[in-house]
Amino acid sequence: MHVADTNGTGGWDAALKKADAFLAELSLEEKAYMITGTTGPCAGNIAPIPRLNFTGLCLQDGPLAIRQAVYASVFPAGLSTAASWDRDLMYQRGLFMGEEFRGKGAHVILGPVAGPLGRSPYGGRNWEGFSPDPYLTGVGMEQTVTGMQAAGVQACSKHYIGNEQETQRNPSVSVENKTIEAVSSNVDDQTMHELYLWPFANAVHAGTASIMCSYNRINGSYGCQNSKTLNGLLKEELGFQGYVMSDWSATHSGVPAIAAGLDMNMPGGIAFTSPSPSYFGDNITTAVNNGSLPIARVDDMIRRIMTPYYHLSQDSSYPPIDSSGVPLNFFPKPSWVHEFPLGPTTDVRAAHASLIRTLGAAGIVLLKNTNGTLPLKQPTNLAVLGNAAADFTAGEYTLSLTAGIAAGNYETGTLPVGGGSGTGRFSYVVPPLDAIKARVASYAPRGLVQYITNNTILSSPTGLGTLAPPPEICVLFLKSWAAESEDRVSLLAEWNSTAVVEAVAAQCPNTVVVLTGAAPNVLPWAGNPNVTAVLAAHMPGQEIGNSIADVLFGDVNPSGRLPYTIALKEDDYARNIVNSTELLETEDADAWQADFTEGELIDYREFDKEGKKVAFEFGLGLSYTTFALSDLEISKVAEGVVALTPSAAGPVIPGGNAELWMTLFSVEVEVANTGKVAGAAVPQLYLSFPAEAGEVRPVRVLRGFEKVQLGVGETKKVAFQLMRRDVSYWSVVEQTWRIPGEGVQVAVGWSSRDLVCNGTITA
Repeated sequence: MHVADTNGTGGWDAALKKADAFLAELSLEEKAYMITGTTGPCAGNIAPIPRLNFTGLCLQDGPLAIRQAVYASVFPAGLSTAASWDRDLMYQRGLFMGEEFRGKGAHVILGPVAGPLGRSPYGGRNWEGFSPDPYLTGVGMEQTVTGMQAAGVQACSKHYIGNEQETQRNPSVSVENKTIEAVSSNVDDQTMHELYLWPFANAVHAGTASIMCSYNRINGSYGCQNSKTLNGLLKEELGFQGYVMSDWSATHSGVPAIAAGLDMNMPGGIAFTSPSPSYFGDNITTAVNNGSLPIARVDDMIRRIMTPYYHLSQDSSYPPIDSSGVPLNFFPKPSWVHEFPLGPTTDVRAAHASLIRTLGAAGIVLLKNTNGTLPLKQPTNLAVLGNAAADFTAGEYTLSLTAGIAAGNYETGTLPVGGGSGTGRFSYVVPPLDAIKARVASYAPRGLVQYITNNTILSSPTGLGTLAPPPEICVLFLKSWAAESEDRVSLLAEWNSTAVVEAVAAQCPNTVVVLTGAAPNVLPWAGNPNVTAVLAAHMPGQEIGNSIADVLFGDVNPSGRLPYTIALKEDDYARNIVNSTELLETEDADAWQADFTEGELIDYREFDKEGKKVAFEFGLGLSYTTFALSDLEISKVAEGVVALTPSAAGPVIPGGNAELWMTLFSVEVEVANTGKVAGAAVPQLYLSFPAEAGEVRPVRVLRGFEKVQLGVGETKKVAFQLMRRDVSYWSVVEQTWRIPGEGVQVAVGWSSRDLVCNGTITA
């Protein structure tokens, strides 16, 4: 059994010594407790050991809010955060989330998300993560992990790896009562390194305390017992020092999973609603005693679990677990095996609403703005339309996976975030209708805000017949639902959106459409001349209405950029979801196979390689002002860069070979605001690799971006720092990263298809 032991690299050496001291005091049974989840007050629980003053570990969902809580904030989703293209806001979101989790006594945040990355635009959980681009997601992961852990809470980066569809993510049972295995994500070596592993490397480099392995299989082996991905890629190649926990009930063996690199079994001896045998637990003591499991491996598991605990000073004056979350848990308190110390109900929201509102607005992308329709010019008679404009009508919690579209719920009501374990419990929400009413009242106390939020009425030819006098402008809100456990079936906004837009635009010649919820969506009505402006608002969290109103009325100049591509029609995307009637009826245990034959060609990489036209390209976003780029300069930061590959003897730090994280080149450009209002530009840097890097290569890949605030007429110089990993490709033959000898082409512009300045990098 070979598993890379933790050694404290990355500044964890002092904490490792404390973990060793704690380990020395444990009995074998207590060691089994430390690596096996149990019932308790949190979504996941590691039992207390009172005699050692260890009060246990509380693990809580999720990637945008402390789901199992009251009096907590619901932040913008990863999707909105990526659309902001703002590193500082990404970090601040992570920090404030960390503060809230810590205030509720949670030791571990089950987030952020880099899996799914977004291989398929239909992926049901893409919104929990950031972007189908690994570089942008990598930045989101690194900033979020850093922010969360700055608050003293452990980040659990998930779901590792190849977790790209919800359909058949877990085993099922056939008609003949045969186990049908989970879908296998079959990924080649270069694609794994350059696409799916890339953002997890950022998370490890940022010091993420834990990694959650995924439900799916990877090249035929379950994610939580795949030695290549856990031992080989994560613990050895990336130098990961923390612990690997299973997704809930994703453990399918005991000793084999431990040998493959799994360190913590969640939820342990429970399966959501009833007790269930655990592969860990008592089986650990049996396996150690019969010699099938080396005690040294168990000790390493505990060192990995306890080192980040001490590194983040969670042993010192940590808040108790908030008792208000207990009734929200899957398990009533009487079923607990161990007693957890609980504290009072605490309001942890602080002043976080301001950041939520700011980030929500920053993640809104202006896609169309005919003749300066936006910002609104203080209209005194406008209509707010659509089922996504109103307040909640089916409650403030979208956890239930049976309460979505299929159940007929959520038809009317705003959609600030998606459903499933990645959601949040709202203490309040600001619906768009209320925010717009308040805004109009602020400048026209007797102004009219007329509204219809029934899409059935709106889709009729006379749907606006009750409005009088005719509104100056119509603001129409659409939404797209997405949730854990189900993939999207369409990329059109739900609830008859196309008919609604066409009917409203036919009656209102100045129609602004605001899309909320999951993305990407296709917009068959985008070219309608009566649709004068389009906003992709994504999932802004609890301040959704205020964030949107801030952009509509010009208090905020939109600076969001698309973190994905919007195609002309659904069929232009490769679906990349394995699902068919034949598979649903199969008796073949190994039938579900997802062959990632597209390699790295997902999202804009696919469209560029195939030369397809798109509706709105990756990176695009309009502003209320205009910008210009000029004067590209490339310089070597590290002199004497002659080695095309990093030294094999180079030290491995969290994130991989230390040389990969060294800055080698700087690319500078000048950015100017040439318009009439202040705004934020987002220059983007793309690299194009030569044929040496592989036969099927993307035309270009994102390798840098900056958000730059500029006053009217102001010019700033922007520098993109390129590390060795940024200008390298993965050589399958050499099993290392390599800078191509032919040079790498550089392009800086405003999107993946609007490139202004060009140059070449050579080693």
